[in-house]
Amino acid sequence: MAKHQFQTEANQILHLMIHSLYSNKEIFIRELVSNASDALDKLNMLVLTDEKYKGITFNPRIDIVANKEAKTLTIKDTGIGMNEEDLMNNLGTIAKSGTKAFLENLTGDQKEDSNLIGQFGVGFYACFMVADKVEVTTKKAGEEQAYLWTSAGDGSFEIENTTMEGHGTQIVMHLKEGEEEFLEEHRIETIIKKYSNHIPFPIFMDKEKHIPAVTDDDGKEIEPARTEIENVQINRANALWTLPKSEITDEEYKDFYSTIAHSSEEPLAWMHNKAEGAIEYTTLFYIPSKAPIDLYRVDYQTGIKLYINRVFITDDEKELMPTYLRFLRGVIDSKDLPLNVSREILQSNAVMNKIKNASVKKVLSELAKMMKKRPEDYKTFYREFGNVLKEGLYNDFANREKILELLQFNHLNSDEVTTIEEFVKTVDEEKKEIYYITGKTSVEMLKASPLLEKFKARNIDVLVLNEEVDTIIFPMVTEYKEYKLVHVSDAKFEETEEEKKEVEELSKTYEGLTKELKDILGESVKSVETTTDLVESPVALKVDKEDPAYMMAQMMKQMGQGGETPEPAPILQINPKHELIEKLKNTSDQNLIADAAHVLLDQAKLFDGQELDDTAEFITRLNRIITKAI
Repeated sequence: MAKHQFQTEANQILHLMIHSLYSNKEIFIRELVSNASDALDKLNMLVLTDEKYKGITFNPRIDIVANKEAKTLTIKDTGIGMNEEDLMNNLGTIAKSGTKAFLENLTGDQKEDSNLIGQFGVGFYACFMVADKVEVTTKKAGEEQAYLWTSAGDGSFEIENTTMEGHGTQIVMHLKEGEEEFLEEHRIETIIKKYSNHIPFPIFMDKEKHIPAVTDDDGKEIEPARTEIENVQINRANALWTLPKSEITDEEYKDFYSTIAHSSEEPLAWMHNKAEGAIEYTTLFYIPSKAPIDLYRVDYQTGIKLYINRVFITDDEKELMPTYLRFLRGVIDSKDLPLNVSREILQSNAVMNKIKNASVKKVLSELAKMMKKRPEDYKTFYREFGNVLKEGLYNDFANREKILELLQFNHLNSDEVTTIEEFVKTVDEEKKEIYYITGKTSVEMLKASPLLEKFKARNIDVLVLNEEVDTIIFPMVTEYKEYKLVHVSDAKFEETEEEKKEVEELSKTYEGLTKELKDILGESVKSVETTTDLVESPVALKVDKEDPAYMMAQMMKQMGQGGETPEPAPILQINPKHELIEKLKNTSDQNLIADAAHVLLDQAKLFDGQELDDTAEFITRLNRIITKAI
């Protein structure tokens, strides 16, 4: 018998299960039945596609056995089974990054953590919510040796050799005091119908069957009433997506979602589509109401399962749907792919590409419908997944216009969000330019940006994009229909001859000050220049987008290496009509000019959403200026 320690993350989860009380303990049955179904799916695929498994008998079933005397609940399957290495990997460690993300999100608030566990499931470890000892007997299909894995949830587990008829896995849970409800037939059956009714394999359980007394014509009892134990199937065991939509209730759709998404939350919407013709396939997609924990992790767990003629193929292929729709949960079932399809074939297969393209259009269409007909649901969706959806602007050019129309924008002239379709109604039809500003700061800060002063003066509305993803993606989005998207710093307005003359005169008048400021600020700015675009602010930052260094930095950013190539120093623009700039021009206090130069540059950086290089120095200079002013 070999004794092992659990991996740290597994130990943390076990500690949570054992030392906390949760309101949704019942999900442990959902998780173990789901694991059993996965084991059957995997064996089914191997029997059909792998020569090594051709001789294995595939007789799929899941059995649930409640022993009230021994206080044990057993869940067993005839699936792929595990060998010693599988036991170490699957039950001794946490293989899926999402579970680590789950741990990172725990707060220590028992109620909130309880809900999180209900949403996420945490797989096999959920059984320790109700059991103080768990025994797993398993034998891998095609192998001779069986193994017994045992743990009391005390931070360690043991593995020893044993014997077992057939292949598969049997989990025996020795229930804690007070958990006897999970030995009751009705309770178990209710949980199975709630979460696992549409597991595509039969789930069996012994049930008591009452047989009434047999009487003769005079009412005299010939045989007394008795109770017999009958082994019966307690789930429907048909793949939900294969049924006609007319035969499926909303509750059944929701129950199936809870199984495949491992979530207690209801989905916002679902799309069930059957395509017939040159290519035959069925899809069932769900839009969750809550973001999965690993949504922004590179190693996120995909939520789409691929079946071929109802045979499970994979649930780990990220090419099935584009990454910006990675929040989807659901099933793709095709008749036109080979059962032994490889990952490489999937990625380049023409049939799969057609299914993927049609599915993307279907999902985007459903979202557009939700936005118009169920705005409150769409608000929930956008709060959870809006930033992920924006990624499609970068990597799905064919659907860029549809994605743009699904986005909700803050804008300068209102506190309400708008859509691009509504926004273009306010655009100058001669210029056909949609102006936008981006920055990693609050909407309020962006609206107060000096760059918007010339737009406020002309009463021109501007899209205000304050998410980090906006700063990366929107510079690459150049048009919508016949309209051009233009960053506010690139906007140009017609100038009269008088205005041009005024700019030239102001530039000459302030030539001395701009040179002096540039000398003081050195390499931190590319240049200092006067501008008439500013109205209320003394200064603003501008980037020279023709600078080769700027173009290289943007190119590297698009390749995901934005931090490695710094952008060139900005141009500092000054407002010659601002009282502060006028006073600086007329002062002979060189120390004041030096302090003011740095403070004004830092002020412009703050408005631009940047962090200051030296906050302490900024405060020191500001205090010196205030002292002189008092």
